[in-house]
Amino acid sequence: MNEGRRLNRRLIETPRDFVYRQVFLTAQNFIRIEAASGMVLLLATIVALVWANSPWSDSYTDLWHTHITINAEIFDIDLDLQEWVNDGLMTLFFFLAGLEIKRELVHGELSSPRRALLPAAAALGGMITPALIFLAIAGGSEGSDGWGIPMATDIAFAVGILALLSRRIPGSIRVFLLALAIADDIGAILVIAVFYTSDINFLAMGIAGITLAIIIICNRSGFRNVDIYVLFGGVLWVAMLESGIHATLAGVILGLLTPASHYYDPATFAEDAEDLIRRYRDALSAGARSVQESVLHQMEDLAHGTEAPLERLERALVSWVSFLIVPLFALANAGVHIDGDTAEAAIESPLAIGIAVGLVVGKPLGIFMFTWIAVQLKLCDKPVGASWAQIFGVGMIAGIGFTISLLITSLAFEEQALVDEAKLGVLAGSTVAGIAGLVFLFFASRPPKSEPTLVE
Repeated sequence: MNEGRRLNRRLIETPRDFVYRQVFLTAQNFIRIEAASGMVLLLATIVALVWANSPWSDSYTDLWHTHITINAEIFDIDLDLQEWVNDGLMTLFFFLAGLEIKRELVHGELSSPRRALLPAAAALGGMITPALIFLAIAGGSEGSDGWGIPMATDIAFAVGILALLSRRIPGSIRVFLLALAIADDIGAILVIAVFYTSDINFLAMGIAGITLAIIIICNRSGFRNVDIYVLFGGVLWVAMLESGIHATLAGVILGLLTPASHYYDPATFAEDAEDLIRRYRDALSAGARSVQESVLHQMEDLAHGTEAPLERLERALVSWVSFLIVPLFALANAGVHIDGDTAEAAIESPLAIGIAVGLVVGKPLGIFMFTWIAVQLKLCDKPVGASWAQIFGVGMIAGIGFTISLLITSLAFEEQALVDEAKLGVLAGSTVAGIAGLVFLFFASRPPKSEPTLVE
């Protein structure tokens, strides 16, 4: 009986408690996982660099250039292992990004125009300024197509750096960086879709459009069977791969279409749970095993349906993406062979210099400038408890491009020499930005007396 009462207390919660647990704790858990995954990502990067510059470097190249072909009657996909990671597994990364973006648009820092304006303005400045600096340095050179590379921010590394300073900075700074990085993801997705798309196959594009319409109809009709969405999601991925549009954008689209609303009303959760518990006790006393099983299924359905699909999928995927897919992407893409000739070429390369300077200088300058202007015009408020020096430090940390920067590198160039120069620019710029941001924020911050998390 005491155990039953404890179960009852665990199930009964107010709608406000439910929203707090589902929305705010989901965001906090996401930040915690991203901070931890930054260390795994760093380890994967180091392994890739060591492997690519070891006596076994040929095995690194041969592994990732191993071709895997899927032949079907209606399509034929022939990609090497690196492309399967970049175009296939990274679709799940972008699916999770779509879920995160929708969560922020519905419940989080991007859910109202005034709240969204500050991180949106910061992200815009953090994209425009690095691109302009890059073009000023490398514009007109053979690497000029890489202007989108220094525009990105790597959430895992950036949040991981801030985690080292968690006792010295206000919570509002972490929220600001997370919202800024997610707004930055939106911009990066648009840049990839618009500017880094190859020739369009309109037949495949039409199939993708029809598949997307079917997914939307299923969504609007209340279909809850995940298998249906997995099936049509796979068709959408293949169609977008064949269309010439980067296939990972299928993940973003599916993420944004994932329902953020609850199938069952959270306000009635406690009442419905109490009724099911009462029925289960009655069935237990009567020895009615079939009724017990039926009630247990209803409890499972109630708990499942009271949690929004977006929250459930984000919780299920975030660890897999953060600790497996993104480190695997780093392992496949960060392995640059560095020798005297490669290093000398990178030092003299406008491409590598433009990327590094764009990340180290352009990111903090653009983020700080656009944030300052937005606040001075009273369009939005500065994060509570944050100094302008701390905001500039966040801009420095946002200069860690890495994951998306490496992905755009693979889209911008086919010549291996340009790819290597761009990757060295990304690695050098991200390393300097991360270390400089950490040191700057350490001296610019003092442990706050309180932990505010909202803007004024």
